Amino acid sequence: MLVFSLIAVAFSSVFVHVLATSCTRTYTVQIGDICDSISAANNVSTYQLAVVNPEINHDCTNLLPGQQLCLGHSGTDCTTTYVVKPNDDCNIVSSAYNINATVLSHNNPQLNADCSNMYIGEVLCVAGAVTVSPPEGQPPATNIPAIATPAKPYHTGSPDHHDDGDDDDLPWCD
Repeated sequence: MLVFSLIAVAFSSVFVHVLATSCTRTYTVQIGDICDSISAANNVSTYQLAVVNPEINHDCTNLLPGQQLCLGHSGTDCTTTYVVKPNDDCNIVSSAYNINATVLSHNNPQLNADCSNMYIGEVLCVAGAVTVSPPEGQPPATNIPAIATPAKPYHTGSPDHHDDGDDDDLPWCD
């Protein structure tokens, strides 16, 4: 009886894992598609697309027409998305969707702490709760892709960046 119980528990764990990671939506790659265009057209964040399709390389240059992609897994499929525009930052996006920075960060772990790697055309998950699961292997790259433009070009030492030692440039929290 103990062996049967252990087998039943093991089987049910595998069954639950399979259900939890079953693909809920799919997309067939077309000629000219890039990850961000697929993400924007299908309400899936760029990060989620990369996580649920580990065969996609970091630069998203290995997509093939006819290739079947998963867009989300059952229970962790974020379909509330936002396409980054010029001059966006995490505060702007969080405010627009009435979510806090922690939720935005957990749903978009590819963003670094100051969101300086957010780029124009990137698709973010802006759900009001944490819906995106972390990757099972190595997380997607956190740098701006070579062909992308930063949303808010900002470099230490540039005329736009004034670090005078005070905290005027820190985000305001209420």
